[in-house]
Amino acid sequence: MVTTKAPGSEAVQHWRELYLAALFETDRKKILSRIAEAERALLVRARELHAISQLSSEEGKALDKGLYALRALRDCFPRHELRGTNTSC
Repeated sequence: MVTTKAPGSEAVQHWRELYLAALFETDRKKILSRIAEAERALLVRARELHAISQLSSEEGKALDKGLYALRALRDCFPRHELRGTNTSC
């Protein structure tokens, strides 16, 4: 059985906090892990909404836009940083 949380609950707050933390992280050593953590939280919430047929809701649209923004932010980093071979930048 899939447990879902209603819109407006702590699930919404959780992904939004992680999303904002990723967007506003200034430490280059932490940003990629923040992005990954936020992406996971957004995907989990998207699955929850899908399970209750609410993916097309306003929150579902916000999740889609958030994932797009996180991917764009991640794409700002050189590939060697994404592979973790150089985190000293």
